Amino acid sequence: MKIKQTIEKVPGGLMVVPLMLGALLNTVDQMHIPAIMSGLKSLGVAPTADGYYELLRIGGFSEALFKNGALTLIALFLFCAGSQMNLRVGGIALKKGVLLTTSKYLTGLTIGLLFGYFFDPMNGFLGLSTMAIIAAMTNGNGGMYAALTGQYGNRSDVGAVSVLSLNDGPFFTLMSLGLLGSNFPVIAFIAVLLPIALGMLLGNLDSEIREFLAPGEILPVPFFAFALGAGMNFMTFFNPSVVGAGLLLGIMTTVLTGLIGILVFKLFREKSYIAPVAEASTAGNAVGTPAAIAAAATVAASSGMMSAAEAQSYQDIANLATMQISISTLTTAILCPIAVILVDKYQRRKGVNSKLENPGLPV
Repeated sequence: MKIKQTIEKVPGGLMVVPLMLGALLNTVDQMHIPAIMSGLKSLGVAPTADGYYELLRIGGFSEALFKNGALTLIALFLFCAGSQMNLRVGGIALKKGVLLTTSKYLTGLTIGLLFGYFFDPMNGFLGLSTMAIIAAMTNGNGGMYAALTGQYGNRSDVGAVSVLSLNDGPFFTLMSLGLLGSNFPVIAFIAVLLPIALGMLLGNLDSEIREFLAPGEILPVPFFAFALGAGMNFMTFFNPSVVGAGLLLGIMTTVLTGLIGILVFKLFREKSYIAPVAEASTAGNAVGTPAAIAAAATVAASSGMMSAAEAQSYQDIANLATMQISISTLTTAILCPIAVILVDKYQRRKGVNSKLENPGLPV
């Protein structure tokens, strides 16, 4: 059976499919179907506090992994992702990576700031939040970027992914929310980002450790995606506001971060614009950011740096933001490659060979 191949045919499939499956099973649980509850009761499953019997709350390792394991698995993923962040980057690749990371971050931050000014930053237009916008727009799909630049770009375009890997995870979103007024104490940053920092340190000190941890960039993803989905109700995905918000988020990510990236590349006299368009996506990893931010808010509230009400507001929107980002991931996975193909065709008509380090040479 080609289960993995089938899943990977879905854009962001390793993230999205388990998330949907977890949401589906949780939806069944929340329906509290008598026949299912009777079967679970006969097996000796303990009831919930409300007196119900649920598939995802049978206790033991199963509940710990499939229902409650999201934060631990996201932390493992961040540790392994950090280990792959190579600090040795070539000069041109470093330049492109810095330009791409900076332009993408500032675009997401600016849009989030404007959104928070004109709408409710927690539940504004179409139910979007500033957190969802920044998480989706600042975190690009590194795998898609590498694949697209490998096919349509040059070596320094591909090499820039080493710098772009810095936007994996919740760091930029957490930093942005701090800049926008949320009072996250230093310990909240440390608590969330320590796994990335330790992974980066070990991966750069020992290449064998980096190689050993490399599978951890992928392996935990479907597991924490399922656990995140297990906290959602599948019917919410059919809410027009959720779908509309996710589609809008995806379109804004591809169009705005792509255009701003092109302008920045043009300003710094880069002749090929494949790289900024290839980075104009939402990473599947960004789906885990709302949960990480909610965890950071809990730390902030416990230290007295944030009110319990503000921390609760982040926890309340975490599931909605996760679903919106999931839809944005799917949307950009379709739009981003199309945009790269169109830009490549346009450049070739202008005599720009994007495969060369000096793209001004004839095609």
